Amino acid sequence: MRIISFCADSIVDAAKKGFFDWVTKQDADIICIQNLGIAEYKLRDDVYFPRDYNPYFFDAADGKHNGVAIYCRKLPKAIMTGLGFLDFDMDGLYIQADFDNISIGSLLAPSAEEGDSAGLIRKNQFFEQFGNHLTKVRNKRRDFIICGNWNIAHRGIDIQDIRGNHGKPGSLAEEQQWMDRLFREQQYSDAFRLINNDPDEFSWWPDGKPGENGWRVDYQITSEHMTPRVEYGAIYKVQQFGKHAPVIMDYDFELPESPF
Repeated sequence: MRIISFCADSIVDAAKKGFFDWVTKQDADIICIQNLGIAEYKLRDDVYFPRDYNPYFFDAADGKHNGVAIYCRKLPKAIMTGLGFLDFDMDGLYIQADFDNISIGSLLAPSAEEGDSAGLIRKNQFFEQFGNHLTKVRNKRRDFIICGNWNIAHRGIDIQDIRGNHGKPGSLAEEQQWMDRLFREQQYSDAFRLINNDPDEFSWWPDGKPGENGWRVDYQITSEHMTPRVEYGAIYKVQQFGKHAPVIMDYDFELPESPF
């Protein structure tokens, strides 16, 4: 099974730069896209609806910001939108495709700018609730892969300019410690880091200039039983579709055929 995750920061701009031309040639089973920046009903061009995929969208209430999507080659049994978080579900941050024994999510975590104390409080509130959610779903008899922009760089090797970004949201000690607990105590795994520990693997460049001020904030996080099934991972940087780069992961796993 191949999953590609990409934070578009405007799916319209990414499409103009060739994202769909590229991604539809990658033989992916699942494509997760975050930060669409437009409501589904405004996507009129066929390029957004590739013939071999079943696309599902979850828009923010204003239809202008955020928004997530998941494209499935095989029909899922169910689609879940939101996480049941009263203060966040109207923001279009999460969509999940459920198959017989695995769920795959597309996540756009809240972000916060430097000096934005209210934004940081809101971001921390989201991750507190999300951590509780991930604890609960561990008890379900299914596997999970949650893809997307988590807006946290987990370790020092995930930030190109450590000194320059010290103390900024996304690199704060409490954020990195939250991810530590996710991996150590809850037995989730950073799929990419299971097979690649190179220090120059970044997926986001805030200034849009690859090679400068890189961060790795885009992940595919797997539940415990998917950890040994990770086979291959790469961050695609040959073409630039936006400020983020797509994350490609292959798993030794085959999605079940649709019952429909």
